[in-house]
Amino acid sequence: MKLHPSSNTSGAGRYIVEHETHYTYVVPVSQSWQLGRLTPRVLPWQRVVSHSLTIDPLPNERHEATDSFGNVVSHFGLHGAHHQLRVRMHCQVEVTERVHLDTDHAMTVAEVREAVRRQSPGANDLDAARMAEATPLVPWSEAARGYAESSLQADRPWVEALLDLTHRIHEDFEFDAGATTVSTSVDEVLQHRRGVCQDFAHLMLACLRAHGLAARYMSGYLLTDPPPGMPRLMGVDASHAWVGAFLPGHGWVEFDPTNDQLADRRYITLAWGADFADVVPLRGVTLGGGFMQTMDVSVSVIPQD
Repeated sequence: MKLHPSSNTSGAGRYIVEHETHYTYVVPVSQSWQLGRLTPRVLPWQRVVSHSLTIDPLPNERHEATDSFGNVVSHFGLHGAHHQLRVRMHCQVEVTERVHLDTDHAMTVAEVREAVRRQSPGANDLDAARMAEATPLVPWSEAARGYAESSLQADRPWVEALLDLTHRIHEDFEFDAGATTVSTSVDEVLQHRRGVCQDFAHLMLACLRAHGLAARYMSGYLLTDPPPGMPRLMGVDASHAWVGAFLPGHGWVEFDPTNDQLADRRYITLAWGADFADVVPLRGVTLGGGFMQTMDVSVSVIPQD
């Protein structure tokens, strides 16, 4: 998402988020099994005040579980004929600032890389080692390694290096909602220099992992302001993606290459994983429905303060 980020970053923010997905089928679907990652995470800086997930038609079975990343996953199935499926998430969340990051942190890129390689026994370090590996959507990319080389010099302070990489992606790539699909590769994004937040997050992941650094894909929402003089519209926002990178002794630091900034209280965290495939808001399989179906998604982030 790149839609006039709000400039109000003081204090704590309380937001209502509405995320609706509507499938329409040409012929009836007889069976449907779905997985939804539509429950915001509870974090030291994020409190879920209320949350509901409404499914129409009512599912015949439903249960919640957590995946290997700690995301809440809603499993549900519909076992009768239906022409449409509507899934609506409504929540109220409160977000404060992340743990303060000292931008003068002295640890270098090489020191962070070595710490990740050592795989200390702490839970965060083990998670970090897992997030330094290639994945199907973010495979090893020599092009990404080369692109990031000038930013991620071994003796450069890690914070300075990642802020520089974040800035370069923001400056070098054009936000273009029609330029890519969910299957566009990192190398294609590098070649054409355009894409959306998912592409820029995957690119930054590929850059960091190619240099032995740990990073994860962050999914959620970003409060945005309408252009000056225009009213806030409902349903025109979108899910957002950014990157969490691991700094030993501090934890995960969140960088947004789409908007060239660190995550703050405007960022609402829904889920995280190794790449987009781990955080897809709604995915599943169906029997029937024909070869034609439509999917409409609407998102609204409404500030309450």
